[in-house]
Amino acid sequence: MTRLLRLLDELDACPALARPDCLHERLDALDAIERCLALGATAETALLARAQGLVAKLEAINDALYRSTRHDIRQGHGAARLLEWTARGGQPEGDGYDALDELVGGVLDFDPPDASATALSDDMVFYQPTPARHVFAMLARTALGSSDVLVDLGSGLGHVPLLAGICTDARAIGIELEPAYVACARQVAVDLAVPRVEFLQQDARTVDFSSGTVFYLYTPFRGAILREVLDRLRTEASRRGIRICTFGPCTPVVAREPWLLSSDEPRTDRIAIFRSA
Repeated sequence: MTRLLRLLDELDACPALARPDCLHERLDALDAIERCLALGATAETALLARAQGLVAKLEAINDALYRSTRHDIRQGHGAARLLEWTARGGQPEGDGYDALDELVGGVLDFDPPDASATALSDDMVFYQPTPARHVFAMLARTALGSSDVLVDLGSGLGHVPLLAGICTDARAIGIELEPAYVACARQVAVDLAVPRVEFLQQDARTVDFSSGTVFYLYTPFRGAILREVLDRLRTEASRRGIRICTFGPCTPVVAREPWLLSSDEPRTDRIAIFRSA
């Protein structure tokens, strides 16, 4: 109880927590309150109510930030609002999540399905969203323009295509096998009025790649499926120049493709970008 009281006193004495731009600090404060309450010490009713009131206050400030950012996206000003936060994120390495993911999740406001209804084969990988800092790093490094089409193979709930559609002039296509994920992503695109984003419920082994200029893979599959998709991408590269961006365990596999070149050392803990030779 003493620890919780001390924490609440410290947080109440911090006016910066009310500032919209202090999202990181509010998230840290909410985590600290949660940890303190989880220690198991039974707080008196008045102190518990005070903690719950502060949590509600901080969450309300965050919700207002998310709503105002969604409004700016609908008005076509979303890129400026989102990109100003990228300098405050963590280092563009590792697969962990940080406050930037909380911001993106709150702004995109997904209503995800409880579970996937599609059975995964041995070569398919359980869905996890790309950490937001890696998405923004990829968008900055690829400098997507109006002539580009970003194709996300295994797009899940659509984080990457949506952020590309909001923050660049490129078209973005999400390819996802799970129908519930596709429906969720499409709804967010409609709610945020992001017109250059499309989500297709298709298998990456059979979808038409002909419009893509940049392809993204966060290790959505491995083994024979990855081999088949890479062979199809190689066929596309024989007709025109393409770029392939990877993150995670698929990167070393892609790096061994003789028809691809990388401008730096490919690593699994950050975005790797390859260009067809």
